[in-house]
Amino acid sequence: FPANQRGMALGINQVAAVAGSFLGLLLGGALSEWDWRAVFWVGVPIGVLGSIWAVRSLHELGERTPGRLDWAGTATLGLGLTVLLTAITYSIQPHGDAPTGWTNPAVLGALALGVAAIAVFCVIELRVRYPMLDVRLFKSKPFAFGNVAALMAAVGSGGLQFMLIIWLQGIWLPLHGYSYESTPLWSGIYLLPMTCGFLLAGPLAGALSDRWGARPFTVGGMLVAAGTFVALTLIPVNFPYWLFAVLVFLNGLGGGVFTAPNSAVIMSSVPADHRGSASGVRATVFSAGMSLSIGVFFSLMIVGLANSLPGAMSSGLRDHGVPAGIADQVAHTPPVGSLFAAFLGYNPIAELLAPSGALQRPGVQADVLTGHTFFPLLISGPFHTGLVVVFSAATVMMVLGALTSLVSAGRYATEVRPTR
Repeated sequence: FPANQRGMALGINQVAAVAGSFLGLLLGGALSEWDWRAVFWVGVPIGVLGSIWAVRSLHELGERTPGRLDWAGTATLGLGLTVLLTAITYSIQPHGDAPTGWTNPAVLGALALGVAAIAVFCVIELRVRYPMLDVRLFKSKPFAFGNVAALMAAVGSGGLQFMLIIWLQGIWLPLHGYSYESTPLWSGIYLLPMTCGFLLAGPLAGALSDRWGARPFTVGGMLVAAGTFVALTLIPVNFPYWLFAVLVFLNGLGGGVFTAPNSAVIMSSVPADHRGSASGVRATVFSAGMSLSIGVFFSLMIVGLANSLPGAMSSGLRDHGVPAGIADQVAHTPPVGSLFAAFLGYNPIAELLAPSGALQRPGVQADVLTGHTFFPLLISGPFHTGLVVVFSAATVMMVLGALTSLVSAGRYATEVRPTR
């Protein structure tokens, strides 16, 4: 696409990606009612079919340039990202008496190793003749600030979907009569307004930014998203759905308004023969930001729950006939277990009490404990406290993304001839 249509083209591309992710959310929810392992296996035939289609249908239009594979850069970047993402994964698991793993020496060591590997990668890329990523591209203000803004957007919004899914599956849907087993599917359906907002805004913002420049859309999109995060902290946990739908629609709208113009700024700021590398950088930044967001947001939520949930759960279990010893033991189970049980569509209380056999003891009100309302009402207060912290952090990220977008190029960078 020519430069004056690049925003529209990238908007259409983003729409395809988001539509696919929504279909995946629905398909995953439906498959999880059968067996959660099917969620992973279904990707195999889809990946095979996609690969066959790509080989048969996609054709290289540009000119090939001679070069060599950057083995050293590939190895160090792969090592750095793998170690960093592994550390973030284990950071949400408890370590010792701590509710999260951020004090785990292995996690801290992995973070240090990952940062060191990426630093070595940058040094290598400055010295090799054919770098996988020419880090000199970051001398371009639109490229550098565009990627920083994309990182802020990814960190701010990456954990949102998971928080909303847990909110729906662990609290709202059970309170409205849905079984835990059916909540993965219905949470995807109830989050449809967010996808619609993105699908509506993506191509339109991309096309308009081709004419008016990217800055109004990248800044405006981030500010709209920030406003929705603030609003989500103000609604009750058991919200009226129309209000929730409006807010998540506006959040998706803000994301759609931001994404295509931001991508166009990044892609237009580099020479044509570096656009593949630039696209890879943005994709890596976005994926890393999403992973970092999930680790940070889950950690904030877990810390918030760890401060207030054990006492509430212990007293609630004892009030319904569970022996004090078992109640205290279950109450001090790391909160991450309850969160992921709800996320996977399991009844958290049933999963927590099953190993002790407490539900079969005389005098235990098993029907109440494993019903649709006990766990949601128990966790509502602590969850909302954690939600305020999480969405406040997300708001800060979005505002930083808006400020970063404000200082980058207003219109796309002038087309640069390929380097020789």
